[in-house]
Amino acid sequence: MQEVLCREFVYLWYYFIIQFRQIFRYWILGMAVGSAVSVFAKKKIHGIFQSLSSRKIGLLGIAAGSALGIASPLCMYGTIPVAASFSKSGIKDSWLASFMMSSILLNPQLILYSAALGKTALAVRIVSCFLCGIAAGALVHLFYKDSSFFNFNGFYVQADRDTDPSLLLRFLKNFGRNIRATGVYFLVGILLSAVFQRYVPPDFVGELFGGNGRFGIFMAATIGVPLYACGGGTIPLLQTWLYEGMSMGSAAAFMLTGPATKITNLGAVKIVLGIKKFLLYLAFVMIYAYLSGFIVDVLERV
Repeated sequence: MQEVLCREFVYLWYYFIIQFRQIFRYWILGMAVGSAVSVFAKKKIHGIFQSLSSRKIGLLGIAAGSALGIASPLCMYGTIPVAASFSKSGIKDSWLASFMMSSILLNPQLILYSAALGKTALAVRIVSCFLCGIAAGALVHLFYKDSSFFNFNGFYVQADRDTDPSLLLRFLKNFGRNIRATGVYFLVGILLSAVFQRYVPPDFVGELFGGNGRFGIFMAATIGVPLYACGGGTIPLLQTWLYEGMSMGSAAAFMLTGPATKITNLGAVKIVLGIKKFLLYLAFVMIYAYLSGFIVDVLERV
């Protein structure tokens, strides 16, 4: 019995180390870029969005909001107070919807993490998240043009934690916070990936997420809801699943529903939407993820 356990430990350690070596550099680079953006470019990004309120760019503001949401390094609890200040300055709810939606789904850090999945998966993630922000903003513009969509009462801009006089120390402190926030999830993700590689037959993953067409996309979108805890933690799993036969459409669905329904993000979103609009948000996320996955798979077969 002891020999069996030792052998299994060796196998798991082997898979763990292989995965760690493949992804570690993307994790470190992602945190470094995320910290750099947060320390040196965050105010600039938000300032650009604030300045758009005085310009007559119409619906182009929705696209700009989605792009700037992706560029913003803030978590959702940090984004909402900023969005509240934007709202007070006169920025339209449709622009804010696109900004907040894409901010939930993607950030500079996660873009670097996702590079470990390959160029195709990275492009799919960026484009699908950008278009999701635009879709959210367009729907708010269409159905809430003459009424308020958000309720930012009680929110205020949080104190900036990156205030050390030394730019280097400011960056290093932010970098350290990123390590503490994501390190455990990153290691757990690699461990789960090692377990999948050792004990789950590749044919099963291929059948579940690749060979079942629409059902595979639906399963990936559904699994993304409870399984997603941290962007960096899911990269090892996605890398393993894609290698073992997961379709790119299923991966796209997982990458959309995961961050959009992460429990911390849901808590923040529910506060500013209320229960009725919150349910609309969930329906939108699931429908958009499914349609995106379906379209990606169709395009991949062309």
